[in-house]
Amino acid sequence: MAKAEEFIATGRRKTSVARIRMKAGSGKIDINGRNFEDYFPTPPLQNTVLHPLQTAKVVNAYDLSINATGGGATGQAGAVRLAISRALLQVDASLRATLKAEGLLRRDPRMKERKKSGQPGARKRFQFSKR
Repeated sequence: MAKAEEFIATGRRKTSVARIRMKAGSGKIDINGRNFEDYFPTPPLQNTVLHPLQTAKVVNAYDLSINATGGGATGQAGAVRLAISRALLQVDASLRATLKAEGLLRRDPRMKERKKSGQPGARKRFQFSKR
């Protein structure tokens, strides 16, 4: 019995990591064992995740099983978006130009700046007192 071909990819954003397993199916999306709409309840987050699939015009062509860890909802949605984009490239390399034009293959490099010693945050300073 031949196993259906499965595509595995990873995406990251801020401190979030998303690992994805994609195989041909009916468009079912599970994130951490929960339904996609339950995990990302707001339309902007849902649109972020679906953007690569809509760009490639394969919204109901694949079943996605996603493991997302770390960070918050926005970071995880961005990580899932990158993971889906990378998995789609494994399926069809001709999608590269389309996905790249939409900016879906670039990892967002912005991270939280570290707190510095001698001040309360990354940039904020303690109040200056002349006397």
